[in-house]
Amino acid sequence: MLKGFKDFIMKGNVLDLAVAVIIGAAFTTVVNALVESVLMPFISALVGSPNFDSFAVVTLNGNQIQFGVLLTAIVNFLLVAAAVYFVIVLPMNRMIERRNRRLGITPEQSADPQVALLTEIRDVLAAQSSGGPKH
Repeated sequence: MLKGFKDFIMKGNVLDLAVAVIIGAAFTTVVNALVESVLMPFISALVGSPNFDSFAVVTLNGNQIQFGVLLTAIVNFLLVAAAVYFVIVLPMNRMIERRNRRLGITPEQSADPQVALLTEIRDVLAAQSSGGPKH
C-alpha cells in the first residue's frame, strides 16, 4: 500500500504540478505588484479614478446595483491577463523559438509524435470510409 502511494507521489506529473502551484503562488505577488503599482496608477492618471466602482450605479427599490464594480473586476482581469501574456508568455515563446532555430528544430519536428500518429490514423480511416485504398 505504501509502495503504491510512493509511486504515485514520485510520478513526474504530480511533482510538476506541485512545482507549478508553488511557482504560481510566488509569481502572483509579482503580477499583483505590476497591476496594483504600475498599471492601475497609470489608468487612474488617465481616467482620474483608481477604479470604476462608482460608475453606473443604479438604485432600484432602495437597492444599489453597481455595474462599476463589475467593470473594475473585468478591467483588473484584463490587466492581469495582459501582464502575464506580455511579461511571461511572449518572452518565453520567443526564447523557445530562438533555441529551436539555434538547434535547427523546425516547427514540424517539434510537434508531438502522438498527434502525428493520430493524424495518420485519421487519414487512413477517412480513406477507408470513402472507399479508397485499404492499408
